[in-house]
Amino acid sequence: MALLDVKQLTKRFGGLVANKDISLSVAAGEIVAVIGPNGAGKSTLFNGLVGAHQPTSGTVSFDGKPLAGKTPEQVATLGLVRSYQIPRNFGDMTVLENAMVGALLRHSRLNEARDAAEQVLKLVGLQDRADVRARELNVAGQKRVELARALATQPKMLLLDEVAGGLNPSEAIALADILRDIHAAGVTLIIVEHVLEVVMRLAHRVLVLNFGQTIAEGPPQEIVRHPAVIEAYLGRKHRV
Repeated sequence: MALLDVKQLTKRFGGLVANKDISLSVAAGEIVAVIGPNGAGKSTLFNGLVGAHQPTSGTVSFDGKPLAGKTPEQVATLGLVRSYQIPRNFGDMTVLENAMVGALLRHSRLNEARDAAEQVLKLVGLQDRADVRARELNVAGQKRVELARALATQPKMLLLDEVAGGLNPSEAIALADILRDIHAAGVTLIIVEHVLEVVMRLAHRVLVLNFGQTIAEGPPQEIVRHPAVIEAYLGRKHRV
């Protein structure tokens, strides 16, 4: 049974069709990347999966449970959590306190939440910055705080929205190594990403969106040579 099962998902905003008939099945233990040009509907897809908005039509189920009508908090409790392209950290709180916010989803006692948050900070390489205010970190650090807070909820599946966006090449590679460790710890990953080096390093499978629709799906080595993908990114004159 798939951990995440999406069938014919469509989302309309008035006359705009942001997602159209998207189907996706993700098994536990997979790393799936979702790529596409700006405006392709990637973040809208994530919002629909976690309950930030309700689909116009289609169905989403997670771990065998339908998600229709559930709030993001209820979806997170089931184990499906997303991060955001622009980190939504609590700037005046410390790195540790930010991670504790996520940990409180599973731990009602502060000492337990602190212990869980400290373990997460070790996993994302922020244990030495635990007492630093989040707003004092650079972009790479801010991204890791966002990741830590999501990870502290103990998700079964993480949806990561451009987690490598704004990072330099060495920072992106270091982050890819962290994501590999998170996956090895038992978390299934779906990654929206423009940094193709991260996609090629991590993804088992790639879904490509353009104008809200799926135009290709397959292993990353095939996707980067797919004529429809090349056309979507570079234009018809570059099509092979």
